[in-house]
Amino acid sequence: MDPSNSSGYGRGLSIARSVYLGIDVGTGSARAGVFNHSGRLLATASSPLQMWKDGDFVEQSSTDIWHAVCAAVKAACENAAVSSSEVCGIGFAATCSLVAIGADDNPVSVSISGDARRNVIVWMDHRAVDQAKRINATGSPVLQFAGGGLSPEMEPPKLLWVKENLPESWAVAFRWMDLSDWLTYRATGDDTRSLCTTVCKWGYLGHAHLQHQSNSDTVAMEACGWDDVFWQEIGLSDLVEGQYTKIGRYVAFPGHPLGNGLSALAAKELGLLEGTPVGTALIDAHAGGVGVMEGVPSKDESITERMVLVCGTSTCHMAVSPEKVFIPGVWGPYWSAMVPGFWLTEGGQSATGALIDHLISSHPASSVLLERAKLQKTSIYELLNEILDTLASHPDVLFQGALTRNLHLLADFHGNRSPLANPDARGVISGLSLDDDPRSLALLYLAAIQGIAYGTRHIVEHCNSHGLQIKTLLACGGLSKNKVYLQQHADITGCSVILPREKESVLLGAAILGAVAAKKFHNVKEAMEALNAPGLVVEPSRHDTVQKYHDAKYKIFRSLYDQQVVYRQQLDAVLGC
Repeated sequence: MDPSNSSGYGRGLSIARSVYLGIDVGTGSARAGVFNHSGRLLATASSPLQMWKDGDFVEQSSTDIWHAVCAAVKAACENAAVSSSEVCGIGFAATCSLVAIGADDNPVSVSISGDARRNVIVWMDHRAVDQAKRINATGSPVLQFAGGGLSPEMEPPKLLWVKENLPESWAVAFRWMDLSDWLTYRATGDDTRSLCTTVCKWGYLGHAHLQHQSNSDTVAMEACGWDDVFWQEIGLSDLVEGQYTKIGRYVAFPGHPLGNGLSALAAKELGLLEGTPVGTALIDAHAGGVGVMEGVPSKDESITERMVLVCGTSTCHMAVSPEKVFIPGVWGPYWSAMVPGFWLTEGGQSATGALIDHLISSHPASSVLLERAKLQKTSIYELLNEILDTLASHPDVLFQGALTRNLHLLADFHGNRSPLANPDARGVISGLSLDDDPRSLALLYLAAIQGIAYGTRHIVEHCNSHGLQIKTLLACGGLSKNKVYLQQHADITGCSVILPREKESVLLGAAILGAVAAKKFHNVKEAMEALNAPGLVVEPSRHDTVQKYHDAKYKIFRSLYDQQVVYRQQLDAVLGC
């Protein structure tokens, strides 16, 4: 299909050029990006989000989120000098946060404060750890398609927490939606859910579609993948009795055109045209995968030999395979949750960018470096990278990674998502001194990046030992702009790290959904092949000493977790836990 086709869709559209709009709602901001028919980014804009955080409780407002989306879309179109008539397709991506709304579409509080604005349980919220453990103890067959157990970051544990702790909210909530599905509902009035969200975060068995329709990438099907027994066993049978109306009666592939496109109200709020096609959404990390996975220099390598790292506040590690592969502690296999027709395997780390920021902000030298960065009109990360370059230039230092020979870090500060699937795991730092100068902060920063990279190596090795054949990493997201982060990942994993041509991969992935909804491409895979393109390639060091050094540090990294488990068992025995 010709991607430059300029025929119009929707009511009264007169399109001068094929321009696609991608919208991404992250943890801290809503962003919008405008892309041309070749996948080139024309302009972006962002708008901040409000968030309430109290320990394990993290909440947002869907009203605030929609206002931020509208502001970002208007600004992006203005920055790109694009008129509303030129936007021929819209796609949404968002964090896998849980939204509660009533029959009148107004917010329903999920907060113990009772504040009605706070109707979104953010993805990183860990209030439902106990509920997740009880759900996993059922041993339901559904769990085998989630790495053997649900995370407290997924939706069933959070739903159970609300039912048990906020009965009034549970009684009045008419729809429970993943944030990206709520965004498309708010935009179109169509309550069709995405295979991506339902399969990855709700326990929906997407492969049930295989038994009903062979070409369902263009059709919204009545949901056939819910398992009644699972919901009854975990104490949420009322969702079954309601025929799943509250969590999704209809499900479609990502990019499926929803309803009649933008509603009149949403079009007015966004500054776009009523009827503009809107595609079924993706989770933000999965949109990043769609935005980069086909962007490789050589097409000789199979798509199944690649793993996408979406590196932001947290990191998602995603790979696809033609057949289902069960990997303990790694989410999936999820059928057609990212690339239609392929099974998705999804690992992850709950805190990466958030961990680095936490370590920097809590260090005594951070205020000095932040002030210096402000004066030099740069970032604190650039200053830390410069300090590391200076330290590595000393004749006694063989290579930059060796600066942390006496400093080791386990990055599980917010639990281990993969492959150990232990939300109770915690971080470890070995080798701290009393130093509080910028040099000590730079070394701690490097150790944190290395700890994250060792975690990635653990995930890759674990996946490959269970049947995958990952050889190449494709990185996108905020951390992928950091040269130290990239080189350490290449050196530690031994994999080439490929960056996309367009830096805003999540926005591109979302825009691809809009292009498919506008029928510019037959399906998501075809659009990926046309719009993905490679950029910088970071190769691992082939120096024997570098490899041996990281092999040794990796063993230390693994031992830090093992020691933590032993210490906890010893003290639990003393306390009778």
